[in-house]
Amino acid sequence: MSGVGIGAVGRAIVRALDRVIGGRALLRAQAEAKAARDRLRAAIDAFPEGVVFLDREGRYILWNDRYAEIYHRSADLFAPGRALAETLRIGVERGDYPEALGQEEAWIAERLAKLANPDGERLEQQLSDGRWLMVEDRRTADGGLIGLRVDITEMKRQAAALEGALDREAAASRAKSEFLADMSHELRTPLNGVMGLAQALEATDLDEAQRAIVGDLVASGVRLEALVGGLLKYEPHHAPHPQATVKAVADAASAAGELRVLLADDNPTNRRVVELMLDAAGIEVVSVEDGAQALDALREQAFDLVLMDLRMPVMDGFEAIRAIRAHEGEADGRLPIIVLSANAGPEDRKASAEAGADRHIAKPIRAETLFGAISDVLGG
Repeated sequence: MSGVGIGAVGRAIVRALDRVIGGRALLRAQAEAKAARDRLRAAIDAFPEGVVFLDREGRYILWNDRYAEIYHRSADLFAPGRALAETLRIGVERGDYPEALGQEEAWIAERLAKLANPDGERLEQQLSDGRWLMVEDRRTADGGLIGLRVDITEMKRQAAALEGALDREAAASRAKSEFLADMSHELRTPLNGVMGLAQALEATDLDEAQRAIVGDLVASGVRLEALVGGLLKYEPHHAPHPQATVKAVADAASAAGELRVLLADDNPTNRRVVELMLDAAGIEVVSVEDGAQALDALREQAFDLVLMDLRMPVMDGFEAIRAIRAHEGEADGRLPIIVLSANAGPEDRKASAEAGADRHIAKPIRAETLFGAISDVLGG
C-alpha cells in the first residue's frame, strides 16, 4: 500500500475516532444536563411552597408539584412555553379567581403589570375554594421570573380567631366595667343616704345614748363602705374621727361666707344629705332633679358653685357639664363644678374631668371631703 493510501486511511481513522469521542462527550454533556435538571426538579419539589419559573417573555419554564397543587383548578393549563397570561385569562373565564369577578380585564391587567415589573412585594390572593395565598414574584438574573406561592389559609384562620378572641375579651372587659359601674351606683347611692343622714344627725345636739347609737350607725356604715369598696375594687374613704364631721362643718361655716350653690341629683335622699351639710354651714342651696333643670336654673339665677350628679334622667351630668362649659363666656369666668357620683372608678373620674368638672367626689359623701373640695375650687 502506498504512503498516500496509508495517510488517507489514517485520516479516516482519526475522523472516526473524533466522531466517537465527540459523540461520547455529547452524550456525557446531555446526561449531565439531565442530571442537573433532575436535581433542580427534586430540589424545588422538596419545597413546601409553590415555586414557578418563567422566561423573560413570561412563559412557563418549570414549576414544582406544590405549585400545581395550589392552582389545581388551572394545573391542566400549565405547559412549558405557554404564556402565564394565557392561563390567567382562561382561569378567569372558568371562575378560578373570585377576586376578578366583575372586573375581569382590570384584574388581569393588574396581575400582568405586577409580573412585568416584579418588586418582591408580598400580596394576598384568594382562590375560588376559599384558600388564601401569599404571592411573591422576583426577577432572575437572566430577565426571567421566579414566583413563590405560600398557602396562608390556616394563618388567616388563626388570625381571625385571635381577633375574635380579642374582640370577645374587649367585650367582656366592657361588660365588666359596666357591671362595676352599675353595682357602684346601686350600692353607693343608698349607702350615701345612710351615711350622710347619720353624719347630719351626729352634728346635732344629742344625749349620750343617742350619740352612741349614731356612732354605731356611722361605724357600721364605714364597714359597709369598706366591703363595697373591696367588692368593686375601689378605694373607700378613710373613717373619720367621731367629731370630724362637726369640726368640718364648723370650719366651713366660718370660711364659706355667702355662697349660692346649685345641686343637681335625681335621688331625694341624696339631695337631702347634701342640703343638710350645706345648711349647717349657712350655704344657700337650690336643688334640681336632672341636668336639664340645672341648665334652666343657671339661665335664671347666678350661682357660685354647681354640685352635679352624673346618672340622672332627661339629661345626665356629663351632658349638662359639657353644655355649661360650652356656653360660658370669657366675661362670665369659669363656674366651679364638683361631681358627686356613686360611680367611683378611675375611668369615671377621667370622664368627669374630660367633660369639664373641677372635682369628682365619690359617694358616700363626707362633709369634710365636700367642704375641702369646695374650698379648693373656690380658692379658699
